Amino acid sequence: MTLEPKQNNTKVIILGQTVLKYQVPLDVYNAINHIYEDKYPILPKANKQLIGKIEKEHSLYYQGDNEDIVQHHNLLTHDVLKWFENTFEHYLEFNRIIYEKKKLNSIWVNQMFEHEYNPVHVHQGTLHTGLSSVMILKMPESFGVEYSSEDKPQNGKLQIMGSAAGQFANTDYCPEFKERDFFIFPYDVRHCVYPFNGPGYRRTLSSNCDVAHNPIQNRARF
Repeated sequence: MTLEPKQNNTKVIILGQTVLKYQVPLDVYNAINHIYEDKYPILPKANKQLIGKIEKEHSLYYQGDNEDIVQHHNLLTHDVLKWFENTFEHYLEFNRIIYEKKKLNSIWVNQMFEHEYNPVHVHQGTLHTGLSSVMILKMPESFGVEYSSEDKPQNGKLQIMGSAAGQFANTDYCPEFKERDFFIFPYDVRHCVYPFNGPGYRRTLSSNCDVAHNPIQNRARF
């Protein structure tokens, strides 16, 4: 006897944290690259706030608490900021997150060259709860020679390590990506970027969005 699952009676429940991948509209993508390149000489350096082993880390937007190492600033247009806000809003709606308020906290660009890397880390803004992201702005023609396991390339890759654990849980995500890809995930999801070798640079953008939410309300949202 063959038992076939009744698909119409199946409901999928995935416990854990979600990574959503978007494609950045061409006008937003072009605007960000243009602003970065045109305003580069006046962009505030972000190295002191970040953990990356990267020389060229520069901020485009910051609206968190004013501190000695960083003050409020904004070099982005209203339309670009609105796209970020709408996309973070979509993530929250998709995951049925009940929240009290959200606020775009910071946006910065990492331009990595040969041998530079981002060690395993998590994010936070003014709050410890919120959403972070990675946007692919530019990539080199090649990430260079893979010294072993050429069939599983790691050079220059983004590695996302989920907080879920247990049997059959998906805990690691090392996506194939291209320019204009945009990944959103919670602040406490660990992630890193591996170094590459060879000429060229890898330009990415990260942004943080604080989300104030009540975890008790969110327990029964499904």
